Amino acid sequence: MLTETQTTTLSGAKILIKTLKRLGVDTIFGYPGGIVLSVYDELFKQNDIKHILVRHEQSAVHAAEGYARVSGKCGVVLVTSGPGATNTVTGLANAYLDGYPVVVLTGQVQASLIGKDAFQEVNIVDITKSCTKANYQVTDVKNLQPVLEKAFNTAMSGKKGPVVVDLAKNIFTDSAVFTPASIFSKPVVKYSQEQIKSVLKELCSASRPVIAAGGGIIHGKASSELIELAKLLDIPVVNTMMALGSYPCENENYLGMVGIFGSYSANQTLRESDLILSIGARFNDRITCCFPDGELSRKFIQVDINENEISRIIPAYLSVCGDSKLVLADLICEFKNGGYTLNPEQKSWLKHVIEFKSQNRKNHKISEKLHSYEVIDAISNFTKDMEPWVCTEVGQHQLWAAQNFTFSKPGQFITSGGSGTMGFGLPAAIGASIADKQHPVICIAGDGSLQMNFQELAVCVDYNLPVKLFVLNNGYLGMVRQLQQNFYESRFSETKISNPDFIKLADAYGIKSIRVAQSNAILPALEEAFAVKGPVLVEFLVEPLEVV
Repeated sequence: MLTETQTTTLSGAKILIKTLKRLGVDTIFGYPGGIVLSVYDELFKQNDIKHILVRHEQSAVHAAEGYARVSGKCGVVLVTSGPGATNTVTGLANAYLDGYPVVVLTGQVQASLIGKDAFQEVNIVDITKSCTKANYQVTDVKNLQPVLEKAFNTAMSGKKGPVVVDLAKNIFTDSAVFTPASIFSKPVVKYSQEQIKSVLKELCSASRPVIAAGGGIIHGKASSELIELAKLLDIPVVNTMMALGSYPCENENYLGMVGIFGSYSANQTLRESDLILSIGARFNDRITCCFPDGELSRKFIQVDINENEISRIIPAYLSVCGDSKLVLADLICEFKNGGYTLNPEQKSWLKHVIEFKSQNRKNHKISEKLHSYEVIDAISNFTKDMEPWVCTEVGQHQLWAAQNFTFSKPGQFITSGGSGTMGFGLPAAIGASIADKQHPVICIAGDGSLQMNFQELAVCVDYNLPVKLFVLNNGYLGMVRQLQQNFYESRFSETKISNPDFIKLADAYGIKSIRVAQSNAILPALEEAFAVKGPVLVEFLVEPLEVV
């Protein structure tokens, strides 16, 4: 029997599986092909790692990301060469922009054929360089174990993200020595106590400070520290979309989501502030477009784990490069022990910004038909004590979910932020459901987005996953149609979309389905859906021309 200190000579396929086990992998999302059959044969012979068979390689990466978001582990994908590898690129780009750890193992032709246009050969390393943290190609089995360990360490350290490991076919049958090894290096703290003191000095002396919390709060599991610091300083807090749920929505200090589809209260608070403490927020164009003429270029204090993000969008007056949880904990400790005094003007500032909430836009009906926001309100209210994971596809429904769902825990909102990937939601919900069997998983989808990857309904059936899929069917590519309505004089070019009968589609997969067309039928449909242990599809026929 192999112990933790013994070595043995094994085939590359065996080394791959044993290394993944050592790295704590318990789930792989994948799709087999000829190049990687040796690995699939080894998976067949063991029971420690579960393989989830998806129906498209893009979905494998989205599912692995959903799994990573919920479990806190690294998602793992296994695909074959050629189109199997290239089909993962969209998923890689999505995980890269939102910063979630996924290791994608791609098959490759044997080393002697690389560069000779062999059957199903593509240069996946070069293809994915711009949308991964790192990528590696293994052509010698002796390098397999150290490269795998390095790949997982890279994916999980610093600002997390996807890594590709391209595996030549010959390494699976070649042999090498397998050595149990320690995994993962400790994160390096790059900031000093003087930086912490400087940040606190500025925060306490400011007249109109605000905390802008981004996805780094979720990544760093720093929600409790964020709440404590905001309470100590009695300071207003706004969120980016990727941080929804990191700060209690019902808290008086919470002003909402910033950006083009954010709330008036959040955007106006940023606009009138004299100091912004940005924690793990990228401030991309969906936010900065709301603040022309350098409105955010004041005392902008930036905390980010990735030093390349510092001053990349907005020049930082002060910066701290470090993990959000550690930085916030140090700020809290320093404030408690350092004898700091708050600027008395901050009390009137907080009272002032709280009044902005009364000016937030209210949803309203434009017809007697069912409206998306009332569906999402109902889902939120019905599930408030269940603490569900809320996955979305991309489009109007995604933004209505961001605006109207009351999120109760960090990371609860699983959506494609940076990439805006249609087809993300259903496979991400599958990954979330695999990762957490205690809490329900819901997926809010548009009729257009769902058709990108609806084949993954088969996976929900195969593994009896209790995913509740809520389809807001308006017969349009709604977000694009809204842009045409606003900027192209309502010339709806190629945005009215034909759909399958979603009820018949669900029935074809053997999934329970319900159709809702009236407001008074929403609650009974939800009760029926959540009474079923397995997957359910509920189609809501909503007003076609409503806008976010």
